[in-house]
Amino acid sequence: MTKLPGASPLAPDLPAQEELFPIREVVRLTGVNPVTLRAWERRYGLIQPVRTEGGHRLYSQADIEAIRSILAWTERGVAVSKVGSLLARSAEGKAAAAPADAAEAGGDLGEWQTRLREAVGHFDEGRLERIYGQVFSTYPLSTVFQDILLPVWQELQRQKGFGHASRWLFLDAFLRARVLQRLQLARGAADECVLLAAIPDHCHELELLVAGLLLGSDSGAVRTLAIGQPLEELGLVCQEVRPQALVLYSKRPPSALLLRQLDKLALTLDCPLALAGEASELAEGDLKGSPIACLGSSGRLMARRLAQFLAGHLDT
Repeated sequence: MTKLPGASPLAPDLPAQEELFPIREVVRLTGVNPVTLRAWERRYGLIQPVRTEGGHRLYSQADIEAIRSILAWTERGVAVSKVGSLLARSAEGKAAAAPADAAEAGGDLGEWQTRLREAVGHFDEGRLERIYGQVFSTYPLSTVFQDILLPVWQELQRQKGFGHASRWLFLDAFLRARVLQRLQLARGAADECVLLAAIPDHCHELELLVAGLLLGSDSGAVRTLAIGQPLEELGLVCQEVRPQALVLYSKRPPSALLLRQLDKLALTLDCPLALAGEASELAEGDLKGSPIACLGSSGRLMARRLAQFLAGHLDT
């Protein structure tokens, strides 16, 4: 464990092998102020830092990732009081779907993120290309995006100040080009496909493309529609394309109006309809008993649910 200057001796129950960070470093890494961090801990129990004998809080890498997830949820309009159940559900989904070898290699993920930040910081496309190739040869698809690439992309997106926007745009353009290429190769000349569309203004293009890649890992070819696709014209698109299913993707909490629109859309389609992304986690209770499937938001689990959804419709 990294020794912290000026910290009191560690309490006996502190993890001995894990690097821990003082609150000032966590503030620098996440942009969340100490008052908010303490409120998330005391009032909501969302994070559980360990303490030194002197009472100083120390945060693990897992705590930092949890803080970033909390921040992402609240920025999308989710109340802090509801975030705990969403984090727990997401963790259960990842644990159920993650291969054992990825879990064993988890300690290396932070190192890959550091290398990625350094390459982006220097606008070094050659180095970025090498890192991209290396992580794909080391980890499963869902781990590459959900635990290495997208956390850094999201971190850069939130940062303010001179140069941060340029670095985020550099990484965003790089990843969009590579993911689109992978999607096209995966689709090939397949006769059948699943259509994936973003709910307008509910996600970035890269998030949609990555969702398409993850969804296609079990169910086959996924075709993503352009950002800005009108919901009211999806019936026309499906009528011409005749997909196996239409999946709508959203990173934001679904409004009552949107849920009514989805119910109406489901009645007009000739193919089954599903919802994916964080919105499906939040809408699961509201859509229970409806023909709209909720696929969740975490990699392999999302792909498995889609495959099961398609198999169920083939059997009927």
